[in-house]
Amino acid sequence: MRSWFFDPYHQEPNISAAEQASWQFQVRAATPDDLIGIAHIIAESFHGHDGFWGWAFPLLRLGIYEDLKYRLLSPAPHHVCLVAIDTNAASTDNLVGTVELGVRFSDSWIQAGTSFPYLSNLAVHPKYRRRGVASELLISCEKFSHEWGFQDLYLHVLENNHQARQLYFKLGYKVHKLESKWNTFFFGRYRQVLLHKHLSMKVD
Repeated sequence: MRSWFFDPYHQEPNISAAEQASWQFQVRAATPDDLIGIAHIIAESFHGHDGFWGWAFPLLRLGIYEDLKYRLLSPAPHHVCLVAIDTNAASTDNLVGTVELGVRFSDSWIQAGTSFPYLSNLAVHPKYRRRGVASELLISCEKFSHEWGFQDLYLHVLENNHQARQLYFKLGYKVHKLESKWNTFFFGRYRQVLLHKHLSMKVD
């Protein structure tokens, strides 16, 4: 499964208390009709239109679309793509955030060992950041994990993504494992941090 990791606080506009109070959204499972909107939000969140990614944006969005289409139309037993919907939006184009949750294995190459739910592709439309969308999507993933019979949830975040890590820590995630420094030395990128949260017995 290809994954993109997103800082839900990056370049978010300032929102007044009145605007936050008047805004409402709901989280639901994605449908095929949501694919275009989901692909656009992920592509815009992780790559944007500026610089090198500007000319490549349509290709990136298409690649994301095809990945999502395959997973959505050929779902694994434990897989869900969630979307957050702005219930106050006047138009039908009201998708504001998304996240995926699936079950992985401790040894993904041979599909053996202990299985665990893994969260990926968390992204929020720039206009709707800092409004609690990311938190609600994460909480919804916890509910699905409980329904599937799991008590633990995992995700990756880049080591230098301090604001995203702050959000995860606030919601109870803890560092489980750091990627080897050899990868950063040879490939010149920041390390990924595997975060873990042990879920309580009951999720409201």
